[in-house]
Amino acid sequence: MEDLDLIIIGGGPAGLTAAIYAGRAKLRTLMLDKLMPGGQLNETTEVENFPGFEEPIQGPELMRRMRVQAERFGTKVLMEETLTVEWGSSGEPHTVITNEAHHQAPVVIVATGAAPKPLPAKGAQELKGRGLSYCATCDGYFFQGKTLIEVGVGDAGFTETLFLTRFAQEIRMVVRHPKDDPQAIRASDRRLVDKVMAHPKVKFIWNSVVDELKGDGQLKSVVLKDLGSGQLIEQSDVGGVFVNIGHAPAIEFLHDKLERDRRGYLVTDAHMRTAVPGVFAIGDVRALSGVYAQAIIAAGDGCIAALETEHYLEDHQWPFEAC
Repeated sequence: MEDLDLIIIGGGPAGLTAAIYAGRAKLRTLMLDKLMPGGQLNETTEVENFPGFEEPIQGPELMRRMRVQAERFGTKVLMEETLTVEWGSSGEPHTVITNEAHHQAPVVIVATGAAPKPLPAKGAQELKGRGLSYCATCDGYFFQGKTLIEVGVGDAGFTETLFLTRFAQEIRMVVRHPKDDPQAIRASDRRLVDKVMAHPKVKFIWNSVVDELKGDGQLKSVVLKDLGSGQLIEQSDVGGVFVNIGHAPAIEFLHDKLERDRRGYLVTDAHMRTAVPGVFAIGDVRALSGVYAQAIIAAGDGCIAALETEHYLEDHQWPFEAC
């Protein structure tokens, strides 16, 4: 079995940044990812808000460069799916069990990210990134002057809609309940709701859901279903659909072996430490970082975790204060 200092589970911007810093510190580092490292940014087209690039960079290219940088500093990358973990006790190393092997190290960094809950409509999977977006902050700029549909009426959905008013000609919020239903709007921030409802660019389509997205490689139209009458209404003037119906951290393999908050995200202190000595959590799986789900925040988490790994391997001290 290979002698390691650190195992990083997950190869998105958080994990890759941790690998870069760990490699520069001469830590023997293994990164595990069931897919090509890069995470959700592998499914993103142009990235304009990651510092250091005068011109937009394609998400997959940004992640490729980060991987090459991590490997240049000695990180070994294996495309293996993590099935479960066994935490060591009394100074024993932790064990990460994959579909290919058992790997052991005194430090494990969980960086498996979180995925947006998918829109349950025909054509949604095929048109993701081709008119269908799960991140207004990432993609809103590219829909300037277009008519958009927003799916999601929680605080995040209303926040996203308000952000999109900077770019869109019109935004239609699709609500699956009638207007007079007390459950129609789930957002708790009434000032935000009132601001969005009064905005001249925002219209509401009540008691309806998105039934189908149509397009051949690019979104062409959206079919809405009226839940009262069952009528299907096709809207061909829609240039984009934004979905904000929640995220789910990708941590099934942990089998509740780390503490989660009420939303299911991993609890850490400000140093990225979990309650298990030698185990860190970073990026979108972490309770605080998952709120924003931005690559630059995930990268910052990765930097902190790698620096803290150095300290832990030197003195093996592990205080924990939940945030």
